[in-house]
Amino acid sequence: MSPAESPGSEVVKEIRRLEQAVAVDISGDVDLHRSPALRETLAKLIDENPGRLILNLTDVGYMDSSGVATLVEALQRIQRKEGRLQMHSLKPRVRSIFEIARLESIFEIYSSEEEALRA
Repeated sequence: MSPAESPGSEVVKEIRRLEQAVAVDISGDVDLHRSPALRETLAKLIDENPGRLILNLTDVGYMDSSGVATLVEALQRIQRKEGRLQMHSLKPRVRSIFEIARLESIFEIYSSEEEALRA
């Protein structure tokens, strides 16, 4: 197994500091093995008071309940700081997890980063 395929491989592909927000490109499966790294990265970013955090889920093919819990925790944390957490480009399989859990009305979900930035 190559380092890129290992369960502990980096879940955050890139962090981009935009004029109006911090954008985080997430890749691979967000599961029990990879959620802790994502949780830690998001917590550090939120502690910097970005105002708005935009998560790009284009390259996330699967998310389990620990991944959803990580995002719920990040949402609560940023809301306590009066910030916003937005997500975009969810694949149908990932989006359905939010729909089944009835979380699509709690999260700000957009089709693209441009749409999220306009909101």
